[in-house]
Amino acid sequence: MTGEVSPPQRSLFKVALTAGAGATIEWYDFFVYGTAAALVFPKVFFPADLPPLIAQLAAFSTFAVGFVARPFGGAVFGHFGDLLGRKRALLVALMTMGLATTAIGFLPSYAVAGVLSPVLLVLLRFVQGIAVGGQWGGAALMAIESAPRGKAGFYGSFVQIGVPLGLILANIVFYLVVAALRPDMFEAWGWRIPFILSVALVFIGIYIQKRLEESVEFAHAVQAQGEDRPAKKRSPIFQVIAEHPRKILLAGGAFIASNTCFYVAITYAVAYGDTVLHIPRNLMLACVVAASLVMIPGLILFGSLSDRLGRKNLFMLGAALTGLWSFAFFPLLQTLSPPAIIAALSVQLLCLSVMYGPQAALFAELFPVEVRYSGASLGYQLGAVIGGGFAPIISTALYAEFASTRPIAIFLFVVCCISLVSTHFLTRDARPSGAAKGRTQ
Repeated sequence: MTGEVSPPQRSLFKVALTAGAGATIEWYDFFVYGTAAALVFPKVFFPADLPPLIAQLAAFSTFAVGFVARPFGGAVFGHFGDLLGRKRALLVALMTMGLATTAIGFLPSYAVAGVLSPVLLVLLRFVQGIAVGGQWGGAALMAIESAPRGKAGFYGSFVQIGVPLGLILANIVFYLVVAALRPDMFEAWGWRIPFILSVALVFIGIYIQKRLEESVEFAHAVQAQGEDRPAKKRSPIFQVIAEHPRKILLAGGAFIASNTCFYVAITYAVAYGDTVLHIPRNLMLACVVAASLVMIPGLILFGSLSDRLGRKNLFMLGAALTGLWSFAFFPLLQTLSPPAIIAALSVQLLCLSVMYGPQAALFAELFPVEVRYSGASLGYQLGAVIGGGFAPIISTALYAEFASTRPIAIFLFVVCCISLVSTHFLTRDARPSGAAKGRTQ
């Protein structure tokens, strides 16, 4: 890290925890949509006479729109985050997400507004994707660029736990709403409650984020350049694409397994359990929450271990373990046994933690500070749109075609192999820069 003196330990934890809190709020909003797409959107936003399979594919298609938008969000917020600072970009992303999510809660159903209803849903989902595409880079760099030398993995993991925390919060809210209302009431208006509640989380997030200072390394970089910095020949986003295209593509390939397998576990598995296995909705949601609790300490553990063992070794191990576990995942769900379902989800998310825990530090270390927000965000969101965005659609289509989950397991195994190979070449080419100096890959 640039500079002679590190911030006090208490201040560092404040930065890490606050960045993680902001990430939790963002991911709550993003995951609320995924749960609703699995449980209720096929009936709310599409014609009643549409075959169930087509309606489910249509709902998952709107879910995928958010992933298509994420690279655009990474580019836009990365540009301004590298020019104006991580904190400003993060705050704007947070507000954008909260407002879009709240608006979804007030959308008219297809029965009321016809085709305008899914059109508005798609537009707001696109805005959600723009926001979350910009959020991750800001939150991750706020923590990592203030971390002491050799602790980037540990402090970066606090941002990564925003994913399971946001997922837990989203599923708990849905669990309570489903438990409190009759099915017809839930489908008529109860599903709106988790979306509308996000407006309160936005203001809480803004209140928290305003207590953060700019990241230490970015502030030092600006100071080193002087107040009268010469104008850049190109914007940060164009600069990083021109100078580091291989790293961006390999980073996207490295992330594809983590994202694909995660969304199959938390989105497609919920729909599969509900519509195919006829597992009670509340049971599936409770199992997802239990598995997400296991993921939280796993992320911190593996993020910290990566500071000592290296990012590459852990990341590749996680890809291999996740690929192998894919063949046990669905058979355990098919037992209909709650302990087996929890085991399937918990082991899956724990294997993913081996990759996702060190990921923030790994991606940040690939790029110099002046283009780090843009580069890390683009790599992350490229893997997200290729992997997670289409994973539920591909899984649904594979099951419809083969009436078996084995092709889905093979699909997950293949994407894990892609990530394993991408990580090998990514870390072989990587050279420490900025925050990465003195740390091992």
